[in-house]
Amino acid sequence: MKEDVSEKLGFVPQKDIVYNKLLPYADILDEESNDLLGKIKGNLGRAVQLREIWPGVLFWTRKLSTYMRLYGRKFSKEDHVLFIKLLYELITIDKLEISMMQGLARLLINLLKKRELLSREDLELPWRPLYELQDRILYSKTEHLGLNWFPNSVENVLKTLVRSCRPYFPESATQEMLEEWRPLLCPFDVTMQRAIGYLELFLPTTLPPELHHTGFKLWFDELISLWVAVQNLPGWEVHLVNLFARLANDNIGYIDWDPYIPKIFTRILRSLNLPVGTSQMLLPRYLTNAYDVGHVVLWVSALLGGPSKQAQAQLSGLFNSITSFFHPSNHGRWLMKLMKLLQRLPASVVRRLHRERYRKPTWLTPIPDSHKMTEADITAFVESMMQPVLLAMFSKTGSLDAAQALQNLALMRPELVIPPVLEKTYPAMETLTEPHQLTATLSCMIGVARSLVSGGQRFPEGPTHMMPLLMRALPGVDPNDFSKCMITFQFIATFATLVPLVDCSSAVHERSDLTEVERELCSASAEFEDFVLQFMDRCFALIDSSTLEQTREETETEKMTHLESLVELGLSSTFSTILTQCSIDIFKVALEKVFNFATTNIFETRVAGRMVADMCRAASKCHPAQSLKLFVPHCCNAINQIAVNEEVLSEEELDKELLWNLQLLSEVTRVDGDKILPYSTQLVQILQLTLHLKCKQGYTLACNLLHHILRSTALIYPTEYCSVPGGFQQPTQDYLPIKDWGRPGDLWNLNIQWHVPRVEETSFVFYVLDLILQPELLRLQRYAQGERDMTRDDVLQSLSIVQHCLLGAGSLLPLLQGEPIPELVTSMVNLGETNLFTGMADDVSRENYRNVICRVMRQLLHHILEHSEDDTKSLFSIIKIISDLLHFKGSHKQEFDSRWKSFNLVKKSMENRLHGRKQHIRALLIDRVMLQHELRKLTVEGCEYRSIHQELMRDLLRLSTSTYSQVRSRAQSVLFTALGTYNFCCRDLIPRVLEFLEPDRSDVTQQQFKGALYCLLGNHSGVCLANLHDWDCITLTWPAIVRSGLSSAMSLEKPSIVRLFDDLADKVHRQYETIGIDFAIPSECCAVAVQLQTSGVPQDPVPSDQEEAEGLRKQAEKNLDSVQKYESLVGELLDCLNDRNMPWKFEHNAIGFLSLLLRDDHPLPSPAVLFFVKSLNHDSLLVRKLAISAVAGIMKQLKRPHKKVPVSPNELCGLKEPAGMIAGDRPDNQWLQYNSSSLPRTQQDWEGCTFVEKTHWGYYSWPQKLMMYSPSEEQPKQGLTREEMTEREQIIYDHFSDPVFINQLIEFLSLEDRKGKDKFSPRRFCLFKGLFRNFNDAFLPVLKPHMERLVADTHESKQRCVAEITSGLIRGSKHWSFGKVESLWELLCPLLRTALNNITVETYADWGTCIATACESRDPRKLHWLFEMLMESLVNGEGGSFVDACRLYVLQGGLAQQEWRVPELLHRLLQYLEPKLTQVYKNVRERIGSVLTYIFMIDVNLPYTQPTASPRIKEFTERVLLRLKPLMEGDEEIQNHVVEENVEGEQDERTQAIKLLKTVLKWLMASAGRSFSTAVPEQLQLLPLLFKIAPVENDDSYDELKRDAKTCLSLMSQGLLYTEQIPLVLLALQEIAGSSSWHARYTVLTYLQIMVFYNLFTFLSDQGAVNDVRALVIRLLEDEQLEVREMAATTLSGFLQCNFLSIEGPMQSHFEALCKTRLPKKRKRELGSVVDTIPSGDLVRRHAGVLGLSACILSSPYDVPTWMPRLLMNLSAHLNDTQPIEMTVKKTLSNFRRTHHDNWQEHKQQFTDDQLLVLTDLLVSPCYYA
Repeated sequence: MKEDVSEKLGFVPQKDIVYNKLLPYADILDEESNDLLGKIKGNLGRAVQLREIWPGVLFWTRKLSTYMRLYGRKFSKEDHVLFIKLLYELITIDKLEISMMQGLARLLINLLKKRELLSREDLELPWRPLYELQDRILYSKTEHLGLNWFPNSVENVLKTLVRSCRPYFPESATQEMLEEWRPLLCPFDVTMQRAIGYLELFLPTTLPPELHHTGFKLWFDELISLWVAVQNLPGWEVHLVNLFARLANDNIGYIDWDPYIPKIFTRILRSLNLPVGTSQMLLPRYLTNAYDVGHVVLWVSALLGGPSKQAQAQLSGLFNSITSFFHPSNHGRWLMKLMKLLQRLPASVVRRLHRERYRKPTWLTPIPDSHKMTEADITAFVESMMQPVLLAMFSKTGSLDAAQALQNLALMRPELVIPPVLEKTYPAMETLTEPHQLTATLSCMIGVARSLVSGGQRFPEGPTHMMPLLMRALPGVDPNDFSKCMITFQFIATFATLVPLVDCSSAVHERSDLTEVERELCSASAEFEDFVLQFMDRCFALIDSSTLEQTREETETEKMTHLESLVELGLSSTFSTILTQCSIDIFKVALEKVFNFATTNIFETRVAGRMVADMCRAASKCHPAQSLKLFVPHCCNAINQIAVNEEVLSEEELDKELLWNLQLLSEVTRVDGDKILPYSTQLVQILQLTLHLKCKQGYTLACNLLHHILRSTALIYPTEYCSVPGGFQQPTQDYLPIKDWGRPGDLWNLNIQWHVPRVEETSFVFYVLDLILQPELLRLQRYAQGERDMTRDDVLQSLSIVQHCLLGAGSLLPLLQGEPIPELVTSMVNLGETNLFTGMADDVSRENYRNVICRVMRQLLHHILEHSEDDTKSLFSIIKIISDLLHFKGSHKQEFDSRWKSFNLVKKSMENRLHGRKQHIRALLIDRVMLQHELRKLTVEGCEYRSIHQELMRDLLRLSTSTYSQVRSRAQSVLFTALGTYNFCCRDLIPRVLEFLEPDRSDVTQQQFKGALYCLLGNHSGVCLANLHDWDCITLTWPAIVRSGLSSAMSLEKPSIVRLFDDLADKVHRQYETIGIDFAIPSECCAVAVQLQTSGVPQDPVPSDQEEAEGLRKQAEKNLDSVQKYESLVGELLDCLNDRNMPWKFEHNAIGFLSLLLRDDHPLPSPAVLFFVKSLNHDSLLVRKLAISAVAGIMKQLKRPHKKVPVSPNELCGLKEPAGMIAGDRPDNQWLQYNSSSLPRTQQDWEGCTFVEKTHWGYYSWPQKLMMYSPSEEQPKQGLTREEMTEREQIIYDHFSDPVFINQLIEFLSLEDRKGKDKFSPRRFCLFKGLFRNFNDAFLPVLKPHMERLVADTHESKQRCVAEITSGLIRGSKHWSFGKVESLWELLCPLLRTALNNITVETYADWGTCIATACESRDPRKLHWLFEMLMESLVNGEGGSFVDACRLYVLQGGLAQQEWRVPELLHRLLQYLEPKLTQVYKNVRERIGSVLTYIFMIDVNLPYTQPTASPRIKEFTERVLLRLKPLMEGDEEIQNHVVEENVEGEQDERTQAIKLLKTVLKWLMASAGRSFSTAVPEQLQLLPLLFKIAPVENDDSYDELKRDAKTCLSLMSQGLLYTEQIPLVLLALQEIAGSSSWHARYTVLTYLQIMVFYNLFTFLSDQGAVNDVRALVIRLLEDEQLEVREMAATTLSGFLQCNFLSIEGPMQSHFEALCKTRLPKKRKRELGSVVDTIPSGDLVRRHAGVLGLSACILSSPYDVPTWMPRLLMNLSAHLNDTQPIEMTVKKTLSNFRRTHHDNWQEHKQQFTDDQLLVLTDLLVSPCYYA
């Protein structure tokens, strides 16, 4: 087949849309597509060579994307590659406007979408330009300053673009990327997130196996070991997981994941954030940084299969451990995640199976046979998922997720999946009391329908369930329960689509070659007729109960409610599906029945009538000839009989019978046009009779009849949707319908029966138009010219007839023609429109009614607007007609969209993802071809704008600014659609809209003004005229919007107008994207363009040299013009602002617009700079804020670039970089670290010192070349005099040197804005940083007195202001000379000291931010003054504990920014703090805890990392433990009896130790969330202490010490453990379990629960650990303390429930033996003697046995395993034992009853009759009256 295609086209298409070949006019499409493709290639190539990016390139790339929508990738491989290369070159143009880049990127993504079409041999794309693009946009240095406005979607588009290009990166790319990004991998720095994000996005993983050594093998070990080592879920871990998931999926079978599998599953389980235990605290970052389910699923499905089977074992374990969370009684924020996992995993496995077994092999690496999933693997997978899915069916979140999961599971193993679902469905159909159960099971059945019906070898008995299911579903058609009704319709329709409803029971006798199942099906098929008739009865009952009289009061609305219209839709589509699939015998019976129902009753036409008419329509659609024979004569007779009387025609209220018959007739004629023609005379006669009825309801129905008759004869459409081509009419001897159950349609033999209008039909259409439309148009024309009178109702009636004629025959009327409008835009490329053939050639010989209607409508419109503007109904009608005149070719856009949506939904619910290859049901495939036809009709990309359109749009504009708001809004929405359809028409319309806003006009009404504003605003989806991305338009609209504020005639205070202006300003701000001013196209693009233009059969010649030169000249002209337009726009806005009469609202809008115009590639004109600088002291706070941002941006524009030179890092330190991967503190990065003995304290040292500002350089590895600033003599001159400055700089210089200006500015900046809400403002910081960076210390003399004054004032806003200036100063002094810096610090140090002494609760956060901001990305040696000053005065007790805490906070801010480069300072700080750890004050303790976290943050346990030079946790812990020794030794309880005062004199060691412990606890709590790795061995040494203190109950009255201990334990138990740490932890726990305090023993159990669950698979992979845990729990079951025993039982039950332990024989017999322990007889005692309270050991043992049994029973709350009945019997024997045993037994039984009550019917089956008797006795509570 490919050969003949390629001969016709001249090339082999890459992949075209197959559905095009099935259209009735398929044979002409090749020619059409070739012509269009040639034009696209020619014009696109030409536009690029002529350097015309707009409109040329953009116009033709848009055409290319339309071409792909219509024909798919119907071009040759070489064209495909050239298109891609050309777009890639265009996208990576440096100065390209971002919104253009984004549009081109979307097209490129689309071209690259099907990666199997182009292999790596065909295409190679460089990665670096994409990285530079990403870096420039996503990490823009100027966006936060407001110099660039990017679209919101740009991030997603860029990421998708990289993903699409990734497979084609060259093989050297991986190495280059690693060299580029490895130096950024500093885990303490923000660059880590950035680098890992880039690695995840860019690293190619689809290289062929022979290139793996240049691909993932370069980085896999390094990154996976990093991932294994990280314990506390930093933000970047998610990126790593996504990368590994992709790697695993692309290289199944080439990587050995086995060593990592337990770790992978443990982390997945942790990432679900499931609640465990009672007192669990969740760290917030666990929620924010949790893994993305989509990637987790991908990873898991890629691990399955292969020789080791380990992944499946762990996956089964995972589902076993979380199954009980799926039970519908559980609910929480984690549920959504679990459901997502459930729904996506089967889909992912099906995708993988499809790839292994059914997909055509492509260039992508195939999966090796050894790692393909075997049948056994699939079975194991399906079995592991069944239990959770069956529970999730009834979940609170709805059954959809479960239904999708079941659909995919059933594709793999129907015999495992469908029976259990059926078991739940049958009982659900019987119950009346639980509707939710019914809807849930039915929606799941719909999912598995196709697998059920098609049977197959695996599940041959499937189809036998269909008949019983259908019959039982019928009661669901229930008028009282809407949702039940809808799901039942869906259920019946689904099954009916899949199965031909043919009675073939005769075949049982006639044929002898049937299998058992087939015979059964044949006999069952005799019930079909019965089913159809019962279904109809149900529907009739539904209709009877929903007539208007029954459901409404008289006064209520007569329209259908939303619910009723849904039921109507469900009913009609289900009924039509059933009839489509019926055999002709069943059809005849059904037709008879529906005909009788419709003709023996008379229905009201609003609700019930519509439903009945729909059913009749369904019948006549299936077999038009038989049906019309019954209906048409009947209806016509009835209508004629009633309408014989003349007075009927003028009655206001018509006879119900007449209306009903008219409605029925109008619906049954919606059938194949051929079959209507025989009745044409009768129908036309009825039309003439009824179109002029007086009653509106009557003539509306007649108009519908007219519309439907015309439509059925004029359109192209398929006439049948049966599931087997040719219907089921053959005799059963040769054709057995049951073989076709669930059979997919065959795409190549669809045999669609098309209705294409024949000559007779078209002439009939024009006959009707001449007969009916012509006279109406004449009447209206004479009325419009004033020659005759018509009442409004008559006009409306005529318009209604015209509108319905247009709707019916629209597809036969050629589009409006006219002269194109010249000179809207100039272009050197052809911008012509494309016309698509849609099956009918326009007939030129007949009169074009579209033009006639257009002419008459315009006359009528002008007449109405002049004389009777309040006739809004007619205006509505005219607007609708204009809209159809412009766009209507036989289908409407919104109808098409909703059909496309519903097509996709049905496709999803019934597709077979396993086999793929478009195996859909025939009806769906036909629907898809029809949609393709409609898509062609609706494609109106880039229509030419002609004079007739211009006239109609001006009419629409007039209507959009007319008096009545409803008319305005309808006209506006038509206008917006039209604006988006015709090329460049906005340029023609904008000036006309703006005329209404002219401030000097006095003839504009309030309504026109509002209408014009709405026209500018646009609707949410279409164009917004106020904000077109084009200089020509913006220079008109923005000044006009602002100037309209000067209008004297308008009342601008009117709330609706105020709101409109607000919306306009808001929309402009939201949607504005920086508009380009440089439209250059580099010459690399042109080379590709020439190739594109000359490939294949070239149409146009390559442009000549002088044309190219002309193009270049025009492009330079356009750039110049853009700059001029930009500057003039700024100028105009400034003129508006200088107008004294401008209201403040408009002034604000103008300033807002002006602030959008700051750019990073063109400086702001000086007048605007002056304006913004002056506005810093404006009276309005809003303006001041805008001005601060703007001036900060202007500073960035004025920044003089500093020269950088590449330096080799090895030369800097004089050492070679060590071989191999070593990160952390190495000899070759030691020179970067802070060293107080060699600080640059003199001019000479300063100049000799190489400063590296960015913190991450050198930590992980060095870059090849480090970009460093060149020496100061090569840098721009510092400290310019005023004469050396540019004009813009002088403006700023003059104002900031002026003391009066500065006074005022500081006054404003130190005002309070919102009390208690203000924070350190980054914008103000940027402003000051810019000032000091660009002007050196020029303004210090003026500012110094202010700073000194402010710092002495303790008011919060004053302190904040000075903090903002200070941080700006420190950061701005980056390039100052040594002398200036030194004097700066002489000024700052005393200031900061004062500040720290005056610090208050309100201001400490601001000072912290100030110092942190000042130290960010600065070399610590540059700031040594600051650090030394902060270190000297730490916790000296002056000013009390609070000031101490604040100083620490401020210091911590600075040191944390410096990360690993200040080990010396960290050591000094630690040395200083250690003696002070016994602080009394809580706030200081908390602060010290936090500071310790930062001190030890650098001590990480990461791979390839050297031991740190900073302080280490291990040594610190050893020192602390020595001091805590007094607490370890004694057994007495630790009380917090320390009085909060520092008593003179030395307190005893113990008190000191308690104080110390409190601080240590704060440190442990703070570090749990922040550090990367947990120091487990060190923490273990503290465990015994914590267990000793932590209380058992949850009680807030406990003191701080106990609460903290408890929190610490909770956080530690959730920690992630390495395999080698597990034995250590267990040892510690066993030791504590032997402790004398029962609190400690009890807490061990709660700790164990959480720890095991959060490290489940790591534990399970170590059998020894499992045995230890089991032994520990069983040992504690026999504890002497009752609470401990009960907790042990709970713990055991939890472990059994999550399948950590299994219930094996020995354990049960152990418990049973314990139960049999004899209790000592009670000795007789005298009455007053002391009761013996100490329980004997025997009682404890016996209780332990009972508790063990109870744990086993409670561990399966939702089912009854085989061992359960025996254990229950054993347990019940102890019901009368002494306490506490009796209590335990009772609790257990009541819990058993509670959890098994819901499904007791199925659970009962597990017990014998005797056991049931005993149980019923136990569970029924004793009677009180016995």
